Amino acid sequence: MTRLSTRSPLAWIVAGLVLSTAWLAGCGGHAPTADTHATRQPAPKDGHGTAPGPRLQDPPELVSRNGLLKAAIVVERRKVQVGDRQLYATTYNGAYMPPTLRVKPGDRMDLTMINRIDEDTNLHTHGLHVSPRAPSDDIFIAIKYNHSYHYSYRLPFNHPTGTYWYHSHADMMSAPQVAGGESGIIIVEGLRQYLPPALRGITEHTIALKDDQVEGDSIKTHPLHIGAPSNRTVNGQQNPVIDIRPGETQLWRLANIGANIYYKLHLPGTRFRVIAQDGIPVRKAYDQDNLIIAAGARFDVLVQGGPPGTTRLETLPYYTGSAGNSFPRADLATVVSSGTPMSRAALPTDFAPHEDLTDAKIAGRKTVVYTENGPGTKFYINGRMYDPHRIDFTSTLGTVEEWTIRNESEEDHSFHIHTNDFQLMSINGKPQDPLHGWYDTINVPALGKAVIRIHYTDFTGKTVLHCHILNHEDMGMMAVLDIVAPRGRDREPKGK
Repeated sequence: MTRLSTRSPLAWIVAGLVLSTAWLAGCGGHAPTADTHATRQPAPKDGHGTAPGPRLQDPPELVSRNGLLKAAIVVERRKVQVGDRQLYATTYNGAYMPPTLRVKPGDRMDLTMINRIDEDTNLHTHGLHVSPRAPSDDIFIAIKYNHSYHYSYRLPFNHPTGTYWYHSHADMMSAPQVAGGESGIIIVEGLRQYLPPALRGITEHTIALKDDQVEGDSIKTHPLHIGAPSNRTVNGQQNPVIDIRPGETQLWRLANIGANIYYKLHLPGTRFRVIAQDGIPVRKAYDQDNLIIAAGARFDVLVQGGPPGTTRLETLPYYTGSAGNSFPRADLATVVSSGTPMSRAALPTDFAPHEDLTDAKIAGRKTVVYTENGPGTKFYINGRMYDPHRIDFTSTLGTVEEWTIRNESEEDHSFHIHTNDFQLMSINGKPQDPLHGWYDTINVPALGKAVIRIHYTDFTGKTVLHCHILNHEDMGMMAVLDIVAPRGRDREPKGK
C-alpha cells in the first residue's frame, strides 16, 4: 500500500449518523420484489435430496436521492447468519449479505468506510467507470484499524447500466477479506429502458453468489485452498426458494461476488436470455443453457417460468485444468413455478447501443503473460510479481489498444482490468461476436489466449489489472497500469 488513511476514530460519530440516514433511504426506496417471509416449501422429489430453504430475500438497498448516495460502510468481525448457520464473518454493516447500492448514471456516491477489523482494508467498486484517483476508486489506499476514509465517486452521465459490486482490494489481503464476507452488489439503474414496454415492470431479483469454507464457528479466511469443499449461498441464504408464475418473465442479476471459485449455472428446462454482461448492456440479447461465471463476473438475464412444478438452479461441475481445481455440482436455489399462468412474453433480441472497436484505429499493442511456478506458490505477469510502486504498463487517454492475454499455465485464470471495460475480440483464435462482446472480467483457458481491445476514456491515473482468482492476485498475479493524458494535457477532463 502506498497511502495511509489519516482519519481519526472521531469520524465514527459522523459516519454513524450518515449510516442511519442511508439505511432509512434504502428501506424507503426500492422495496424487495420477493415475499421475504422465511417459510419453507416441501422438499422436491428430484433425487438431489437437499431441502429448500426460506424464500429468497433480495438484499436491503441504499438508494441515491437527487443525484447523491451518501452512506457509511462499517467493516467488522461479528457472528451473523450465513446460510443455515451462525458464523463469525467479516461483515459490511453487520451482515454477511450487505446492502445493495443503487445509483443512476451521473450520480455521486459518497461512502465513508470505517475499519473495525485489526488489519488494513479498503474498497473497490468493481466494474464502475470512475476515476482511479483518490478519493475515488484508488485501490492503493490502506485504511488502518480504528480509522475511516471518505470515498467520493462521480459516475459519467453515459455510464453503462447493469450490475456491479463492491469489495475489499487490500494489498495481499483481498482473498481472505472477500472470502470472509467483504462483498456486496452495486446496481446502476437504467437497464429496463431497453426492455419492451410490457416488460419494464417485471419482478427483479438479485442472485448474489457467495461461497464459504467453515472452520469451527467461523468462515475460514487463511489459509484458503481454492479446491477445498465450500458452501454456496445465494444472497447469504442456503438454497432459497425463488417463486415464479408459469410463463412469467423475471429479471435476474447473477453475480459471482466470492473470492476464487467458478460457477457453471444451469436451470433445467430454461434458457437464460442474456441482456447485460458485467454491467454492460448487450447490443443483441442471446440465449444460453449454461453460464460460466468466473469470480467477479456478472450476467443480467431474463428468465421465464416453466410449467407448474419445482426445478433447481444449480452449478454444474467445472474443471479448471490439471494445475487447477474441480468444482463439484451443487444446488443453489429451488425455483417453484406456481400460481395463475401468464402468457409468455416475446423476449427482446435487439437491445442496447454500444461502441464496436472492430474497425478502430489501434494506437498500441500490449501482451500479458500469465505464469506460475507450482501449485499454491507464486504467480506472475510477464515474469514479475506485483509491486505497487512499479509501473508495468502505460496507456494514453483517448486511444484504443489491443491486448493479448496469454495463459501459459495449466489452469484457467481470469483477467480483470479496472477503470475501463473492454471488447473481447477472440478466445484461442476464435472470433467473438461484437454484438455481445463487452466485459470487465473474462476467463482465459489453461494454455490459451484471449485478445481484447480497450478504449481509454474520461479518466487518467494509476490502476491495476489482474487475475480475479483472488488467491492468485494476492500471490503476485497483478500489474500496475498508468493511464496518462495525451501530450500537452496533464490531467483528466474538467468535471470528471
